[in-house]
Amino acid sequence: MTQLRFDLARLPDEASLFRTEVRAFLAETLADFPADRRSYTWMGSDPAFSRKMAERGWIGMTWPKRYGGGERSAFERYVVLEEMLAAGAPVGAHWVADRQSGPLLLKYGSEAQRREILPGVCRGETFFCIGMSEPDSGSDLASIRTRAERVDDGWRINGTKLWTSGAPHCAYMIALVRTTVVEGQKHAGLSQLLVPLDRDGIEIRAIQDLAGNRHFCEVTFTDAIVPEDAVIGEEGGGWAQVMAELAYERSGPERYLSCHPLLTELVRHLGDEAGTGARERTALGRQVAHLATLRQMSVAVAGLLDRGASPALEAAVVKDLGGVYEQDLPGIVQSLVREAPRTDDGASDLQRVLAHLMQNAPSFSLRGGTREVLRGIIARGLGLR
Repeated sequence: MTQLRFDLARLPDEASLFRTEVRAFLAETLADFPADRRSYTWMGSDPAFSRKMAERGWIGMTWPKRYGGGERSAFERYVVLEEMLAAGAPVGAHWVADRQSGPLLLKYGSEAQRREILPGVCRGETFFCIGMSEPDSGSDLASIRTRAERVDDGWRINGTKLWTSGAPHCAYMIALVRTTVVEGQKHAGLSQLLVPLDRDGIEIRAIQDLAGNRHFCEVTFTDAIVPEDAVIGEEGGGWAQVMAELAYERSGPERYLSCHPLLTELVRHLGDEAGTGARERTALGRQVAHLATLRQMSVAVAGLLDRGASPALEAAVVKDLGGVYEQDLPGIVQSLVREAPRTDDGASDLQRVLAHLMQNAPSFSLRGGTREVLRGIIARGLGLR
């Protein structure tokens, strides 16, 4: 039976000292950044802010210097992520490229792909979107129908990808496609392609969600041609590669800090509220305890990544528990305060942040893998099914 590897870990002293530098940068750069925009956290996009981070060397921090990276530790990178998320910084433009697309290319990509792509990511100029989910596939990623067929000038792609957040502003998508049909083996015959989104035959359509946001998109491929060398890693090895990519996506502090600006506003509100009593203090303490536990688990995963391990199972646990915490928080806050969620001119910062997150938190158990899928992964990993 597989054992979960959540060893107690602490950030090294140099990483903790580095935190002071990051906080000073944020205090200056986001001095006038409003609370309601902070509530978007890593879904808020500002390319100019991403370039400022890049100037500090805070994108591609752990990557080799020959590709523009900083060769810093995973723990130092963790400090940057944690502080950015806690402050509600608009990191969404570079987030996918830094979190998973770049590491995937480092692990599986060709030398030519790395040298062409990664320096632009580190400069805060080259952005990526995720090409996994599809219409009508639900949570069964292996049921994708987008096809890539060999042609004289490369690969011809036909199909549709969904939930491609930020696609209109991205240069590339890493697309999971079916390159071979293997009867009775839906996980076989899948490959990952590095797709430039400026090619003919690629249409990007923004989709408005129920909260009025238009951050995720539908991308349709109609006889779109990409080069022969667009394959990442092994042709037909896409399933194993995409599982490795999802480990990067599921284990970070964004899986429990997406609602942190709301917790910050709650602490500020209760500190100013004369009638705060034992009930409110107990509820707040319980949420902080949950947060501390999730943070320790996430730091343990960062330690595994720093040692070159592939903590897919541990990442699924962090993502699942983090999603529960984040989805519960808006309702708990509303039960503790006398202010209703509002966005009109007279609304307080707490009301604005609460309004945004009450509308968006239901989606937190979908992104990065639905709760049901994650729990199936965990059960299989522990030998329970």
